[in-house]
Amino acid sequence: MEYNLLINDKTFPVTLDIQEKNKCAVSIADKRFSVEFDRIGEHLLSLEVNGKKINTYIADTPEGKEIFLNGKSYLVADADALEQQGTKKSSGGKSSDEVTSPMPAVVIKVMVKEGDMVEKGQGVVVVSAMKMETTLFAPFSGCVTRINAQAGDKVMPGVILVDIEKREENT
Repeated sequence: MEYNLLINDKTFPVTLDIQEKNKCAVSIADKRFSVEFDRIGEHLLSLEVNGKKINTYIADTPEGKEIFLNGKSYLVADADALEQQGTKKSSGGKSSDEVTSPMPAVVIKVMVKEGDMVEKGQGVVVVSAMKMETTLFAPFSGCVTRINAQAGDKVMPGVILVDIEKREENT
């Protein structure tokens, strides 16, 4: 998988080649790394990078992913997704009214079709990252107006996978 990642306000070409279950080769610019990883907790990964063990903490922020590695903090975002949005994310960050992947992932299953009515909390897309599947839910009740991804697509945080037109509540 190839990405252009914005890391601390500088864009780098990144290539990710998954070799085994928890093993991959990563190229960032002209540097190549062999990486093995295990999830320790919801936001904590144990990495072995070129034979050196490193614990890494990852947190979601409105601007992207904040990654704490070797005592340093890195803000990482998908430069291509930001460009598709037409601008960098505003300080307000992404809306919770969007169906987006929380991390770089592969779409496993789209559970709705255009024109479907969905209820708030209904599963709409299943994605897989690091061999873990995550169901993404409708943020509100409404009508699916567009499907922007299909099974097998590689997606990044911030890319809207399903457009839902909010249903007006009658009170």
